[in-house]
Amino acid sequence: MVIPEDFPRDLHSGAVPGTQEKLLARLIDGRYIVGLTEEELKERYDACVDLVEQLVPYCVRKKTENPSWTTAEVLRRVHAGVQAKRWGYSLAEIHWMVNKLSAALDWPRFSDAQPKAS
Repeated sequence: MVIPEDFPRDLHSGAVPGTQEKLLARLIDGRYIVGLTEEELKERYDACVDLVEQLVPYCVRKKTENPSWTTAEVLRRVHAGVQAKRWGYSLAEIHWMVNKLSAALDWPRFSDAQPKAS
C-alpha cells in the first residue's frame, strides 16, 4: 500500500521549555525516532481511510434529513464532530479526512468551503 503524499505525517509536535533547542524523539528498539514509524503511519492512514468510508453514507443521510444545510455546513459539522469525539486524530488528519470525504461525495473541498476570517 502506498500512502499518498498529502496524508499528514508530522503529528507529534510538542514544546519543551528552556532557552536551548531540543529535539523531541522516542527511543524505539535502541534507536531514537522523530515522528511516526512506517508502521504507525500505516495504522493511522488505515484508520483515517476507514472513517472516511463510514462517513460517506452518514453525510448523505444528514444532507437528506436537513435539505437546508449546504454541503459546506455538513462538512463543517462532521469536522467539528470528529474533533469533539477526541478519538486521537490530529487536526491535520481530520482536515485531510474531511477533504477526502468531500472528494468522495463530489462536493466542494472542505478548505474551499471555510468562511473567510475577518
